[in-house]
Amino acid sequence: MGAHFWPALAMTVVAGISTGLGGLIAVYGAKGKKFLPFSLGISTGVMIYVSFVELFRMAFDTLEFGYGAEKGMLLTVLGFFIGIALIFCIDQLLPEDINPHEMGASKKRETASNGIQGDSSEAQRLRRVGVMAALAIVIHNFPEGIATFASGLQDIRMGMAICVAVAIHNIPEGMAVAVPIYYADGNKGQALKYAFLSGLAEPIGALLGALLLWRFMQGALFGMILSGVAGIMVFISLDELLPAAEAYGEHHMAIIGVVAGMAIMAATLLLL
Repeated sequence: MGAHFWPALAMTVVAGISTGLGGLIAVYGAKGKKFLPFSLGISTGVMIYVSFVELFRMAFDTLEFGYGAEKGMLLTVLGFFIGIALIFCIDQLLPEDINPHEMGASKKRETASNGIQGDSSEAQRLRRVGVMAALAIVIHNFPEGIATFASGLQDIRMGMAICVAVAIHNIPEGMAVAVPIYYADGNKGQALKYAFLSGLAEPIGALLGALLLWRFMQGALFGMILSGVAGIMVFISLDELLPAAEAYGEHHMAIIGVVAGMAIMAATLLLL
């Protein structure tokens, strides 16, 4: 892989650790009834923006190069909806007792953490939201780690720029994982564990790309995976994160969080 192997791998580790940093910010700053909907709103905005503006564009660029603009866009859109269909099927296969759509998700709730922890069904719902967010981020971070690693191999300066961009937008992603788990039972250790573990997908994705998938994770397959991940992230944002943010009676804080999350991601992409 060349002399840049270890620096490139280190960049993916830094990017992944920042997800845990988001978890630290969440559990030690999670105060006040507006924090939960605002934080989940930020995560929704980040995930939707990065899906449509970054991942969808990267998928199209990759597929256009191999198949031309018209067929490239068709494959990009196809991959996007395959991702949505995949995560929808997973959601439908979940038992009703752990499915938030069967647990009165539209009901307005109090956001005081002790009240949430005293309601076992609500705690279960929040815990599941956090785990689902972690799953989405893990899936997202695999190709992201490969992209960061590949960029670092080709050009250290470009790799560092991508690493910083990924690290910044991984912070609210870590918050998306840690906040609902922390609010579910008040266990900071569990919240931080899931946030840090979800970030490990960055270097793991890089290693898989380097050792196992390098010959295959290019061209059509890589483009379809990127667009599929975009679909998965959009579905989870709209089906899990945003309803969870809205469910706690702070509609405006949730929407402000969504806009703030989009602005954070937009600034990251513009500056870096």
